[in-house]
Amino acid sequence: MEITDVKIRKIFEEGPMKAVVSITFDNALALHDVKVINARDKFFVVMPSRKNPDGTYRDIVHPINAEMRSKLEETVINAYFKYLQDIKDGIIPAPETFKEEKAEVYAD
Repeated sequence: MEITDVKIRKIFEEGPMKAVVSITFDNALALHDVKVINARDKFFVVMPSRKNPDGTYRDIVHPINAEMRSKLEETVINAYFKYLQDIKDGIIPAPETFKEEKAEVYAD
């Protein structure tokens, strides 16, 4: 199964959640509401989840093995940084809720 597309749906300036993305696999299956999180100086991906009656959350989809999780995180996080770089370079417009100068902080 190959990741064939990553779309950055929304980005955030404040807080640990930095983006919400959609991922396409094999040009045939879409996964929405994947979150890019920055906590403890590390970026990682959080899968879509639902709230259980007891107030806890449970992923509704997740990678089965470490190899797939690593591949998914690397691809999504790289797409996020490319999106920020494209904003900085003027290739795409910055969303109204995201200040362009903030994009420089995240660029390589």
